[in-house]
Amino acid sequence: MNISNQSANQLIASAQLFLTKNTETLEIESLDKLKSILNYLDWQYYVKDNPILADQEYDYLFRLLKDFEIKHPTLVTGDSPTQRIAKGLSASFETVAHLVPMLSLENSYNAEDLKEWDKKCKEILGVDSLEYTVEPKYDGAGISLIFENNNLKRAATRGDGVQGDDITINGKQIKSIPLSASFLNKNVQTIELRGEVIIKKEVFAAINQRREAEGLSIFANPRNAASGSLRMLNPKEVANRGLHAVLYHVSYHNNKDETIADNEVLASHYQALEWLDNLGFSTPHKDMILTDSIDKVIDFCLDYEQKRDNLPFEIDGMVVKVNAIALQDKLGQTSHHPRWAIAYKFKARQATSILEKVEFQVGRTGNIGPVAKITPVSIGGATIGSISLFNEDVIREKDLMIGDTVLVERAGDVIPYIVKSIPELRNGTEQPIEFPINCPVCNDALVKPEGEAAWRCVNVNCNAQLVERLIHFSSKNAMDIRSLGEANVKRFFELGIINNIKDIYQLDFTKIEGLENFGLKSIENLKNAIEHSKEQALHRLIFGLGIRFVGETTAKTLAKAVNDLREFEHWNIEKLCTLEDVGPKVAQSIVQFFKNKDNRLLLDGLARLGVNLQATKNKNSEEGVFLGKTFLFTGTLHQLKRKAAEEIVEQLGGKILSGISSNLDYLIVGEAAGSKLEKAKKMPSIRILEEQEFINILTETGISI
Repeated sequence: MNISNQSANQLIASAQLFLTKNTETLEIESLDKLKSILNYLDWQYYVKDNPILADQEYDYLFRLLKDFEIKHPTLVTGDSPTQRIAKGLSASFETVAHLVPMLSLENSYNAEDLKEWDKKCKEILGVDSLEYTVEPKYDGAGISLIFENNNLKRAATRGDGVQGDDITINGKQIKSIPLSASFLNKNVQTIELRGEVIIKKEVFAAINQRREAEGLSIFANPRNAASGSLRMLNPKEVANRGLHAVLYHVSYHNNKDETIADNEVLASHYQALEWLDNLGFSTPHKDMILTDSIDKVIDFCLDYEQKRDNLPFEIDGMVVKVNAIALQDKLGQTSHHPRWAIAYKFKARQATSILEKVEFQVGRTGNIGPVAKITPVSIGGATIGSISLFNEDVIREKDLMIGDTVLVERAGDVIPYIVKSIPELRNGTEQPIEFPINCPVCNDALVKPEGEAAWRCVNVNCNAQLVERLIHFSSKNAMDIRSLGEANVKRFFELGIINNIKDIYQLDFTKIEGLENFGLKSIENLKNAIEHSKEQALHRLIFGLGIRFVGETTAKTLAKAVNDLREFEHWNIEKLCTLEDVGPKVAQSIVQFFKNKDNRLLLDGLARLGVNLQATKNKNSEEGVFLGKTFLFTGTLHQLKRKAAEEIVEQLGGKILSGISSNLDYLIVGEAAGSKLEKAKKMPSIRILEEQEFINILTETGISI
């Protein structure tokens, strides 16, 4: 967006004039002026990170334009800021071919690799000197944009490099992508741009913080979050992800008329990015250098590797390119990569440390998990002191000893793990890691079931397991005691207020009245949540009891098989195996649970305390419209919660499957459906419904949402 200071000042002055007038309607003669103001404000905010107006002032101007366009739909143009707003859900993405294949890059890992590449380029071209550009290699998701006659025509994912998914609607939600640009000023009617969609670190942290607060799983890293966001079916959600597009390459343009000043801006990579930058695109131009020295190329790469943690976005290397487009054309490409570019990949995020000790933690089902305690070390901006070793086999395979120097890496720059020990640095003081034969918490003997890697504590009264069981019992997918989260469970257990599941329903509320963050309202909410949980469906109780190998699906199967949960005390393995999806291993675990006297006493006690142990026989499930039909939900639903939708299906006689198969009747598709949707498309027997279509069926059935 090439705007002079004078023009910028005029736009800001015009914006202030609109705000001062505070009018509710827009005059037609002011339409173009207001669009120019909003486009300029978007550019300053999303590309330059320089907000000009307060949010509420911007919102007022935007609403003024939107209201006008609603009244005058024939005056809406493709470059209007309002056209970023999504119209609704997309059912799927069409596969489209790129104008020019999106090839991969050849990788280099050290200075010698770069020097060898430099030598090879010069030999092919027969020159002694070459001009190179060096820019960051953004760690995100590739995107291709096509503009025709100045307007954004299409946005597509990289796909397999030859063709990708048409994500034009989603592309318009990325506010750093202009909806139009003045390409025709250079007589370019069609142009294809390449770039990377990223999520800045600050935005990514805020997204994960919000998801955690909403009880959603957090994203592993910005790259995966950006990639998944591009293929979300709900463009409104895409707009909320804070995506940022950096355009780094002109892959195609239809202006080959060399008489037009030799098309000077498209004669070199450096000038092309400068041109795009001036047109309003976010580019790496300000973060790149132009040099004819391979040594300066190497120094620039090494400098960026040192400061990568301080950048506002993730990068995993640098990209070196021959600057002149004519020379790029002469160098050409292989079927895999262009010969005129190379990626300098940063070293993996690794460090060495000392394995000081191994602690053994007890999980909810009694699994013993070894955790390595290392001398704290900084890797990729995070201090690592604890690393899961998973099980005894991992310790033996990696030949780990107490006192070892170990190589530590953050997988995907997130999860730390020990790559290996370094035996060459042992001095004889190292000690073998002794896996315990008794539980580190309750001291009961550990057992290792045949065919399993983990040792287990089978004492149901083990304190470590009790806490984890209490957390699981009150969790959202079990008894859903919303005011009794993990932190409160641990707190109450430590204070002796809750020692087992029955204690939840015998809670002495006078003991928590004086606790921090527990006022009268909080106590009342907790009381109500506990009372509500007594009425939960039987399958939730079964799942909440934490019977080994019994997940939510199996819990539902078990709940349908009896009238009262305690009837399973009289079932044997053979009878249990007659139930669908219950095999010998699961059946054995269920039999062991009900043979245990303490478990039977627990169920009797819960029944006396008013907790539901009875199966709810729903007439709809036996005569419902979905009787005999199978369903699977994939992606994120927006009008229904996944659990609620599945329960409705079951209430109407349907069954929920866990995967795509020939037995599936209906696949209900939400946002970011992914591979299940693609697989279902290849099976004509499966009927694919969007969320709204499913809701329409429910409405026709008389089910209110």
